[in-house]
Amino acid sequence: MNAKLFDPYKLKNVELKNRIVMAPMCMYSSHHEDGKVENWHRTHYTSRAVGGVGLIILEATAVTPQGRISPQDLGIWDDEQIEGLKELVDLMKEQGAKTGIQLAHAGRKAVLEGDILAPSALPFNDEMKTPVEMTADDVKETVTAFINGAERAKKAGFDVIEIHGAHGYLINEFLSPLSNKRTDEYGGSAENRYRFLREIIDGIQQVWDGPLLVRVSAKDYNDEGLDVEDYVVFAQWMKEQGVDLIDVSSGALVPARIPVFPGYQVKLAETIKNGADIDTGAVGLITTGIQAEEILQNERADLVLLARELLRDPYWPRTAAKELGVEIEAPKQYERGWK
Repeated sequence: MNAKLFDPYKLKNVELKNRIVMAPMCMYSSHHEDGKVENWHRTHYTSRAVGGVGLIILEATAVTPQGRISPQDLGIWDDEQIEGLKELVDLMKEQGAKTGIQLAHAGRKAVLEGDILAPSALPFNDEMKTPVEMTADDVKETVTAFINGAERAKKAGFDVIEIHGAHGYLINEFLSPLSNKRTDEYGGSAENRYRFLREIIDGIQQVWDGPLLVRVSAKDYNDEGLDVEDYVVFAQWMKEQGVDLIDVSSGALVPARIPVFPGYQVKLAETIKNGADIDTGAVGLITTGIQAEEILQNERADLVLLARELLRDPYWPRTAAKELGVEIEAPKQYERGWK
């Protein structure tokens, strides 16, 4: 059969060999707490490139030291971090994968010493630290940090940049009225709450001409929060700004009960794809080739992102190909085992 999962896909000027994307997953493995690439990253990411993944997006990589989720996060706030990232990019490209990086700031979900920043002084829950409300200068400096991170990503040779606007981290905190109680130009109306992300996108577009993705949490799972219809509007604005694809996740902005089942976020990706007329990526309990193929054949999304399934099976593309009756090229060194 002609499996769409293994059709090439063009992201602006970058062609992926298939529609399989490794979603960003934090590794918490920068053990020297300097944000630099270590041997674990080289082993982990390169093995998925060997396994046949079309696009590998690195874990949330902090644009400031204060923006790390944990002290062990990767960083892109210093030129000294470029060398390790470039080496990692070269290793993945050598094995046929395109490479992406997720630029991130943890906001109020940072678990660090000292002050943490957020749009408003509201903690995520009773156990976590109360953040400091960002001043206008803090906002401006953070936008600049994202732009500088994009410049470093370009120097490191990444093919794709993804802005992390999901999972209750800083950009997501600005977007939602549950976490943004500001009364200045960054709070109140949807346009104002979107302003922080707008400035980040505009700034990155000045230094980056490659594909630009944004990951969103398209549902707050709270009656007073945002739902997918709100994100259709945001996605329309992102498209106008030149964003190429929306990576659609959900939740994690506030504590909430989330109904989880196979493909539970696919409908969100489909709604944004159709409502905003923009390409989307679907993620969330996608585990089989047949399931991934259904999403693509029914035009519910344009890319399929896998997270935990690629932790369980680094060679998932081969597993999916066998399931779908498709022959894919094996790494030369593995040909005897892949037949």
